[in-house]
Amino acid sequence: MTKRERERFDTIFEDVLESLPESIHALLDDAPVVLEDRAPRKVLEELGIEPEDDDLCGLHTGVPLTQRSVNDHGVLPDVIHLFREGIVAHAGGWEEGEDEEGPYGGEERIREEIRITLLHEIGHHFGLDEDDLERLGYA
Repeated sequence: MTKRERERFDTIFEDVLESLPESIHALLDDAPVVLEDRAPRKVLEELGIEPEDDDLCGLHTGVPLTQRSVNDHGVLPDVIHLFREGIVAHAGGWEEGEDEEGPYGGEERIREEIRITLLHEIGHHFGLDEDDLERLGYA
């Protein structure tokens, strides 16, 4: 990802973040968001994802709130990771286009994919699994 694409993505991310309700902002105090171009190779290996097939958009690391105990101490804080390249790829790229499956790409689709990915990972922070998130429309 070029510096210009990274800055463009980060600007869209900031717009998405500002558009979310204040209650969501409060949640991010407990699980900050880290933007990265792509997931580290070691993380992909741990998840069983081949690096050449990497389209990972986000990842929640830490212990979901529903699994915490008063005995938990000395644990690393939760972090929500968003991966720029996976999100852009999943949205269809920077340029808008259309094929036999319909329209793809462009800033609005990237904006929506950022929003969905962020809410998806916040859901994991609260203990929701993939089925729960799919029912909510965040998968």
